[in-house]
Order: sequence, then C-alpha cells, then structure tokens
Amino acid sequence: MIACLALFGALTYLSGSAEVAAGFAKAGYPQHLRIVLGIAKPIAAIVLLLPGFALLKEWAYAGVTFALVMATISGYLSGGGVKGASLPLVILVLVAVSYFTRPAHRRLIGETFAPAGA
Repeated sequence: MIACLALFGALTYLSGSAEVAAGFAKAGYPQHLRIVLGIAKPIAAIVLLLPGFALLKEWAYAGVTFALVMATISGYLSGGGVKGASLPLVILVLVAVSYFTRPAHRRLIGETFAPAGA
C-alpha cells in the first residue's frame, strides 16, 4: 500500500513544474520520459491495488522494479550519492516486500497454468 502511494506521487511528473523538469534534466533524461513515467507509475499502482489481473500485476511489478532500479542508479550517479539513491531504494524494498509476501491466490504461477481439474 505504501509503495502504491509512492507510485501515485509520480503524478507530479505531469505538472511540468520547474523543480521536476530540472530533476530530470540533471539526471540527463529527456523530458518526454517524465510524461511516460507520470502516466505509467500511477497505472501500475492501480493495477497492483485492484483484485485479480495476475498477469498484469506481474508486468506492473516488473516495470516498477526496472524504473526504481534505474532511479536508484541515476540518483547515485547524478551527484546525489547515497542520499540521492536512498528514496528509490527504499521504495524498491517496499515493492519487493509486497511482491514476495503476497498470498498464493494472488500469484500467477500455479493459478493460471494449473492443469484442468487441479
């Protein structure tokens, strides 16, 4: 739940504020990536919060993981050091905890590919 709230925070990417745009520019990212992430992260949060949709959840977890790994590396290398990498790393840990502790009935493996009658 906390990780999903953090993902909804990506809506600020769509604001076009000078602070957000400067953060992306400092990291060397193009501004259109800000728009893509501002749309994709909240959609991933919604998918993770909705019941069902096991395959979409796997994709959402994967996409969020890739984005947060890249944000951690970028935060560290763009001059922020450990401080710049800490927030995305904390959110990544929360996403990992969410992924690995979810109940078996919410997992893709064993549910979708189970033999008929099992």
